[in-house]
Amino acid sequence: MVIPDQRSPADKTNKNNNNKVWGFKLPFLGGSDANTTPSSSSSSSSTTAATTPTMMMHHQQQSLLPTRRRLKLDPASKLYFPYEPGKQVRSAIRIKNTSKSHVAFKFQTTAPKSCFMRPPGAILAPGESIIATVFKFVEMPENNEKPMEQKSRVKFKIMSLKVKGVMDYVPELFDEQKDQVAIEQILRVIFLDPERPNPTLEKLKRQLADADAAVEARKKPPEDAGPRIIGEGLVIDEWKERRERYLARQQGEGVDSV
Repeated sequence: MVIPDQRSPADKTNKNNNNKVWGFKLPFLGGSDANTTPSSSSSSSSTTAATTPTMMMHHQQQSLLPTRRRLKLDPASKLYFPYEPGKQVRSAIRIKNTSKSHVAFKFQTTAPKSCFMRPPGAILAPGESIIATVFKFVEMPENNEKPMEQKSRVKFKIMSLKVKGVMDYVPELFDEQKDQVAIEQILRVIFLDPERPNPTLEKLKRQLADADAAVEARKKPPEDAGPRIIGEGLVIDEWKERRERYLARQQGEGVDSV
């Protein structure tokens, strides 16, 4: 026996509405592409095409910069020279390894024929510093230029490379590990008037004096720290004494035989 549906027409309508609610489609879960107009798609693609080269250039510039500088330079971005036309003048820069590993550094210049560095490169232990001396020949001014208005296009570049422990410095290190080389700083040349004393010139003179003293100290032989042990434990001084006694005994025996 079939029982007739005794619900009112309003109840049937509510049931149908409930079934429709549970079957709705969320616009943010899918199907959004279908609602995108061609104009919005073309505008977004054109914006992406316009910004992509800029973003790529930005990432390339960031990749060329070191994530963290390994060296501290003093001066930080300039090389100061006394302006003496027709002469070879000197500048100085203190280079300190501020990292926790050994670091090699190397100088480069845009004018290798008229400039050179001493040393041109080295390996610094963590916390170690060195004063490098830079030599430059100053050209005579042209076209009646005033001495201090002469502009120098010469630039210097300091590069760094992390190395494994103590080793001898060779320039080939930077060629073998090009992907690990970082540009620490590009230094501009600034001329100073030697006739007008100023704090920068006085500081340069002190750095040059310290650099000269360090070179002279490296030339001196190491101090004698006492007798050295060689061979099978013989002491050099004792060996000399034994040999002198042996020669004296040989001479005495020769005199007696005569």
